[in-house]
Amino acid sequence: MSIQGIFPIEKWDFKSESILADLPGEDLKLLMARKLEQAYKKGEIIFKEEAYPSGIFYIARGKAKKYKLDKDGREQIIYVANTGELLGYHAILSGDNYPDSAAVMEDSIIVFIPKEDFLETLRQSDVLNRRLLKTLSHEFVVLTNSLTLFAQRSVRERLALQLIVVREKYKVDFEPGMPVEINMSRDDLASLVGTARENVVRMLSEFKSEGIVETRGRRIIVLDVKKLIKVANFS
Repeated sequence: MSIQGIFPIEKWDFKSESILADLPGEDLKLLMARKLEQAYKKGEIIFKEEAYPSGIFYIARGKAKKYKLDKDGREQIIYVANTGELLGYHAILSGDNYPDSAAVMEDSIIVFIPKEDFLETLRQSDVLNRRLLKTLSHEFVVLTNSLTLFAQRSVRERLALQLIVVREKYKVDFEPGMPVEINMSRDDLASLVGTARENVVRMLSEFKSEGIVETRGRRIIVLDVKKLIKVANFS
């Protein structure tokens, strides 16, 4: 089912796919003048934290995770990006190295846009400037909410909320009433929630017994998103 009207998804999900949507033709042509399109296999790294940013990346097809590594080399996923979204532009705008890493979560097609073309388009396009400013402002709200989530919510509530958010990214040809299938490893889900893998496995089993989800291997099928919203404690 759709969650419009029953859950404020905009408070938890970036919307960078709107940056290039219906961008004026001349702006899009300038931006994509020297684009490089490349196929990535599941798990391949797009860019690494602290690397020099030579450009930005557009997800033409697939999904990618943005993450940081702790001192023990464990991933903490910050965000899951979907088809149509941009990656890497924060480093270009700030003039710093990449603040995090990105890797594809499934076989994907990624378009590389050189830094010079991105900045030149930014100089010439009022539309792109306004959209980036709006997106960055929205991302600040999302990140603030996420910090509050980790500080104030239980692991069970965090898992429920992340399943709600990730469910939106896995909708394909969605019709009201259709179950949504999430294809994500338990390790990635645990990293996104900020807990141990065994906790995610145990709680998914609980959700399954409560009729909220069904599992088929690594796939999670959300059967009752209303119950998930109730568990997440966001009515």
